This record gives sequence, structure tokens and C-alpha cells, in this order.
Amino acid sequence: MPLEEVAVLALALPETVEEEPYGPRRPVFKVGGSIFALLAEATKEHPEQVTLKCEPGLALHLREQYEGIRSWYEGRRWHWITVPLDGTVPAEELTDMVAHAWEGVVAGLPPATRDRLHRSSAARSRKAG
Repeated sequence: MPLEEVAVLALALPETVEEEPYGPRRPVFKVGGSIFALLAEATKEHPEQVTLKCEPGLALHLREQYEGIRSWYEGRRWHWITVPLDGTVPAEELTDMVAHAWEGVVAGLPPATRDRLHRSSAARSRKAG
């Protein structure tokens, strides 16, 4: 899945905003002021990739299931994984990972904000279904 498609997935989630605090073409996606996804273009060292917030137990499972997924330890951030966008992770799985990352941030927001976002997410799901 290309970077652009991951960006579309992230922006489709309620109240998601895109910013570029780390420079041009290094977008991050936030909900409630907190980052849940970071995109990175391909370099000599790595393919296009997305770094996502992830519950540690799920992160371990995903790393076991997909060889290319790795933990992102920068700054002791144990709740993050980096996923290569080279086709090794199926699009459906990546879609679920982006939604999980969004949910992880929403879970830590104040109750009123969290409830509003969950209602909005449920309404979108009903429209799509």
C-alpha cells in the first residue's frame, strides 16, 4: 500500500489532522492533539514506511507474524511499531493497524472527547456498511 493510501486511511478517521512538524513530506497524523501515525518516504536504508501507535502485546504478535515489522524504540517509545509499505503486510491488516493506532490514542483522551469520537466513528461505520 503506498504512502498516499495510508494517509487517506488515517484522514478518514474522525477528527484526524495532518501536520508536518518534522519537515516537508514527513507527515504525522493526530487525533486529540496526539500522534498516532507517522509516514516516511523511501530512503537508501528503508522502503516507504509508517510508524504506528500499537499496544505492546499486539506489537509482539505482529512482529512474529510479519518479518518486516519492527519496534520503534526511539525515545523509549515501546508502544510503537514501524511497518514497511513494501507489500509484505496485506492492505487489510494495515487498515486494521491504522485504526488500532487511532483507537490507542483515543483511549487516552478525556472521557467526553473519547465518547464523542467513538460516536462519530460508529456513525461513519454505519454509513459505510
